[in-house]
Amino acid sequence: MMVDRAISASLSIVAAVFVIGADVPSSYRLSPQQAVMNAAESPSGVSGVFEFAVRSGGEDYHGFYLNSERDYRDPRNLTVAMTPAVNQALVRRFGAAPTTYLLGHTIAVRGTARKTRIDFIADGRPTGKYYYQTHLRLTRPDDLTVDGERPHA
Repeated sequence: MMVDRAISASLSIVAAVFVIGADVPSSYRLSPQQAVMNAAESPSGVSGVFEFAVRSGGEDYHGFYLNSERDYRDPRNLTVAMTPAVNQALVRRFGAAPTTYLLGHTIAVRGTARKTRIDFIADGRPTGKYYYQTHLRLTRPDDLTVDGERPHA
């Protein structure tokens, strides 16, 4: 009972900080490992502010990606997925492509991390084989901060 109250109080503090939009203390930020573990257990994903050093980036016909690990297939990897529109807004903000500009920088991203099925494709068709990644969809450029900067508007 006492533990439940302590957990409830902690979650209330985190929710208040998240809702108010204030700076989120680093003690309330989630690591990629926490994101991966929690997203695997929750069909709806895990929401919060996720912080990590960008170790790789890339793009494909679906969008643009920032990764917490050098190999995006690493099961410990957290991928920030961006649409072309969000990517363009970040290009304007940074003056360079985020997939290269942010390499080596620590980012904090507000959103929901979800377990995402990735199908293997051969000759343009799914093979029936697949694996999972953990994706955090960045839908607003202002939900990403770099190297401890204050959140944008």
